[in-house]
Amino acid sequence: MLKKFLVLLSALMLIIGGTTMSLAKNNSDNSDWDKTFKKSDKVDVKKVSFKNRYGITLVGDLYTPKDKSEKEMAAIAISGPFGAVKEQASGLYAQTLAERGFVTLAFDPSYTGESSGEPRNVASPDINTEDFSAAVDFLSSQKDVDAERIGILGICGFGGFGLNAAAMDTRIKATVTSTMYDMTRVSANGYFDSMDEKARYELKKSLNKQRTEDFKNGTYAKAPGLPEKLTGEEPQFVQDYYGYYKTPRGFHKRSINSNGNWNMTSTLSLINMPILAYSDEIQNAVLVIHGEKAHSRYFSEDAFKKLKGDNKELLIVKDANHVDLYDNMDKIPFDKIEAFYKEYLK
Repeated sequence: MLKKFLVLLSALMLIIGGTTMSLAKNNSDNSDWDKTFKKSDKVDVKKVSFKNRYGITLVGDLYTPKDKSEKEMAAIAISGPFGAVKEQASGLYAQTLAERGFVTLAFDPSYTGESSGEPRNVASPDINTEDFSAAVDFLSSQKDVDAERIGILGICGFGGFGLNAAAMDTRIKATVTSTMYDMTRVSANGYFDSMDEKARYELKKSLNKQRTEDFKNGTYAKAPGLPEKLTGEEPQFVQDYYGYYKTPRGFHKRSINSNGNWNMTSTLSLINMPILAYSDEIQNAVLVIHGEKAHSRYFSEDAFKKLKGDNKELLIVKDANHVDLYDNMDKIPFDKIEAFYKEYLK
């Protein structure tokens, strides 16, 4: 039984991966462009940094429309997927929404990418939720942002953290989740809630044993990552992740899912701290988006069932899988996302 659930953990960990302006130069030409998507000539982008309330410095890319229609604009903080960096899907979302008239901030979560925090490659349900609120802190202080018109957008695992932030932070006026994972649910229960209490206890025993070894060794054991090559026998969702993170389509050297491993014992806090406990108290508008063919679709559908109010909406994208909503411009419903933010951030 333990072996079965350690295999399941391996699959899970494939996807578990005071304000100051930085002096980093503007990405003003393509020679400086370090993103996995094509640079737009309709927006300006600059690297920024700011601290969360744990003192961790977060690094982000701030996208601003070149053709500003307002003195103070609506703004959106964006992060995810889980184990990705701002130069991947979150940056694509940020650039596209900036083209549509919003100030957007794609940021690296604590302990990952260019953001600080030691040890590296740690996930925390509390700190990763705080990261969204720290991004709201930063956006609220920008002279071209209307602090009363700020939204957030979470992709994959940061969709779940985004909902948790929306339940806590009343400054957030509109929330979008795309291809959402509830990382605490899948860590505690396994995929499709297949892990029972006995198996979960055995998993916790194994991870706590690893904590002891980590302390003795002064290092942190790495969780399994994506394979360097596919055999063709992997589950389809693993093949889909590989097709994004391990190929020129989405590879980035700072991305845990492309080029690294999560800290294995991160799973312990995710098991023990369900992040959607108070999602039924979210009063701001929420748009939940998921692919029709995604293995993870049930996370969004179940999360949506718990939301209350007539300003909540579930959108299932026809024929889309989980990874399609990372970067497939024919599948990501940007027209709908734009209309949603314009309605609730007006």
